[in-house]
Amino acid sequence: MIFEEQRFIHEDLERLEQAIADRVAEEPRTIRDRLARDHEVAHFLNRIEDQSKRLLDIYKDADGAREKELQAVSTGDQFEEFYKQFNEIKDFHKRYPNEPVENLERAYKRRQPGEGEPTGMEIDNLFTGEEGYGQFLDLTTLHEDYLNLPGIKRLTYVQYLDVFDAFTPPQLPIKRSNKLSDRYFKYVGELANYLESFIKKTKPLQDLDKLFASFDEEFEKQWAANEVPGWTEEVAENGTQGPKTEGSGEGIWCADCEREFKNENVYKNHLTGKKHVRAAEARKAAGDSGDRPTPSAGNGTSSVAHRLKERAVAEREHRARALTQVLQPERQATKINVERRQGMTERERQMELEALLNESENPGGDRAGDQSDEDDEDRIYNPLKLPLAWDGKPIPYWLYKLHGLGVEYPCEICGNFVYMGRRAFDKHFSEALHIFGLKCLGITSNTNLFREITRIEDAIRLWTKLEQDRKKDRDGRDNVVQMEDAEGNVMPERIYLDLQKQGIL
Repeated sequence: MIFEEQRFIHEDLERLEQAIADRVAEEPRTIRDRLARDHEVAHFLNRIEDQSKRLLDIYKDADGAREKELQAVSTGDQFEEFYKQFNEIKDFHKRYPNEPVENLERAYKRRQPGEGEPTGMEIDNLFTGEEGYGQFLDLTTLHEDYLNLPGIKRLTYVQYLDVFDAFTPPQLPIKRSNKLSDRYFKYVGELANYLESFIKKTKPLQDLDKLFASFDEEFEKQWAANEVPGWTEEVAENGTQGPKTEGSGEGIWCADCEREFKNENVYKNHLTGKKHVRAAEARKAAGDSGDRPTPSAGNGTSSVAHRLKERAVAEREHRARALTQVLQPERQATKINVERRQGMTERERQMELEALLNESENPGGDRAGDQSDEDDEDRIYNPLKLPLAWDGKPIPYWLYKLHGLGVEYPCEICGNFVYMGRRAFDKHFSEALHIFGLKCLGITSNTNLFREITRIEDAIRLWTKLEQDRKKDRDGRDNVVQMEDAEGNVMPERIYLDLQKQGIL
């Protein structure tokens, strides 16, 4: 039955290619539909890869079974071999009468809403409510883990979105020795894992294995060149490798305070100080036992183990940084969305979430066509004629009143255009429409002096007065110095010099 399996795989590959073409030809209407389509296409591509591997193994015929079956069919009585395989199929179905038959035509057919299991159910389980089907990041849990790290400053969620990929001072005030603790290692690992899983959920059709492999290669190069931020291996003066915080070795080293004391009495007295007690408690809470290896030849194994642990932490930090660069648009969108939601009431948040769910669960997107789009627009309840927000819905009434969007400000210079709200009115004086209107009136300079002037008559009157004042200033400057000719005629200096150049005087 090898040839039948071979034929079945070829048919399966052709139907998979047709199924992918059918889905790519249709443009999804919502983000949820697009993600559902991309994940379905990714599943088909994985099946094509698996089936192609099986087909290649059949063609290679490592065990010679395909060659034997070919000889059995091509030599001897062909009908005898045919009925032999036919009887085997009948015996199989007699033993298993309820065995379902795989129908490839129905398996990859695109199901319309109401024909079978609902489309996009897996997508609903992939994302949380904060992620909005892959539009935003949900780092609330990681933000709480970050605040529980020892020595961390209290940051709001918006501030954390700006610095969560920075692992060096001053953004991250954690010492290098404290980064080797289990709590920090777990936090960085969870951050990198979340970002990696987010990319897999939102971009299923990209070659992510190649992308992640490039991150590993980049880290290997930086680690070999000793260029990983915050993890450069420092060299002491005597040539041995080790951290500078171990001191010169001549005095007494305090691992808690990371200081070296030349005098033994000063070292003993500082042990009872508040600063030392706080540093010791913080170091103990971080899980550092204090048995840090010194850079000597006798404990080379400990130094290697210490460096390997640093490498593991540095690799997770580098992976989180690289993934954040890929997700930079989602990061900016998350910050904007968080700031926007902070200005909303709880009721408005619930209404927005319900609207998002209703939009994603609305079936029959292609049935009604353009008529359904017009009906959806007519259903927007906006009796106060409020301006629409970015989501196509009216803004809250309190925001409408706060910005004074109900106050009309007409401008005669702009062709009797009416500006809604003081903010838009103040902004329009520096826009091209208003400046063009002033140029049409002959006002070509000092347009800043015409702010708050909207009537054409007032603008012309002010421009005429400014021109008169400028003319008076010029005449005043010319008439300051008076000259007298030989006949006793008095005239301004400019006229006297002109007449003198012409030879009249």
